[in-house]
Amino acid sequence: MSGRLLFLLLPFVLLASACGDRDREAEDTRGDRAAPTAAGDDVSAPASPTLQAIKRRGRLNCGVHEGLVGFAFTDNRGQWRGFDVDFCRALAAAVLGDADAVRFVPLSNRDRLAAVRDGRVDVLWRNTSWTMTRDVSEGVAFGGVNYYDGQGFMVRRALNLTSATELNGARICVQGSSTSQLNLADWFRVRGLDYEPVVLPGEEEARQAYAREDCDAVTADVSALAAARTTLPNPEQHAILPDVISKEPLGPITRQGDETWTAVVRWTLNGLILAEELGVTQAVARSDDESRDPRARRLLGLDGEFGAMLGLDRDWARAAVAAGGHYGEIFERNVGADSPLDLARGLNAQWNAEPGGLMYALPIR
Repeated sequence: MSGRLLFLLLPFVLLASACGDRDREAEDTRGDRAAPTAAGDDVSAPASPTLQAIKRRGRLNCGVHEGLVGFAFTDNRGQWRGFDVDFCRALAAAVLGDADAVRFVPLSNRDRLAAVRDGRVDVLWRNTSWTMTRDVSEGVAFGGVNYYDGQGFMVRRALNLTSATELNGARICVQGSSTSQLNLADWFRVRGLDYEPVVLPGEEEARQAYAREDCDAVTADVSALAAARTTLPNPEQHAILPDVISKEPLGPITRQGDETWTAVVRWTLNGLILAEELGVTQAVARSDDESRDPRARRLLGLDGEFGAMLGLDRDWARAAVAAGGHYGEIFERNVGADSPLDLARGLNAQWNAEPGGLMYALPIR
């Protein structure tokens, strides 16, 4: 090639080279963006130290209440029962394929979060409210909400009270170092009412003080008050006032820093909520059901590889539901109409029920 021809072509060569470089740069930039993963792809979850430890020991360590009727208590055979207990068993089934592979660790209000941070438990499933302080500065992570509660008051029917506003000047038993104590102070301050706080170290001590008539009322989450009432000598002589003075979203807690394990807990809970919405009962989960509903098929592990995204087996959600039923079955058996507490679903009803509640499962897809 002559020098003159090369000279004439040089600008075009340089232009083509620059365009190629820009194309490759754009391609590299697009490559940095994670493409959506199809359900059929061979995917696996990032390593989870907690999940690995659970699988090595063959057991889930689940923190629960020391003894709260309907939620976590031991029966006359020493077996753990209750709403939170059933979620622990569902999680063990999802992770290990065995609902009985659980060690229940009873924890006090004061010790519960430290037990999560220190690794004494893999998950805390105990009536603990999701607040900003706990979420941001306590070194723990919330996996969702499995019970929407609120703080109330229980009084003796003999007082003939119809509203908490009539408690002006009353002695009120409350658990110390709790959101209940803070909510109580806020509520009375806003209304310009006086009260005498009778602060006890724990829920059980507050209930016992109320039973001894050391106070005129006891305040706690409404679900805890309903449980406490069943333990009193004459439950019918006590009433829970209609006032609900706070929002208490209760849910499972894990350690911060192990996002994959938190995701396992979150999606197991969501799977149980979704199962109720889709009519996937315990009986269905234990059968050879081959649902035609694509949502149910994904939940049951018939389509997709969603278990692999969590480091679990394909049928993880089916195993969770088979352990003790879907969310509604767990609720009714332990705290609902089929239990001594007889609590209404209320806010804990499915979003599409009549009347609707706040239970809304994230989609598995």
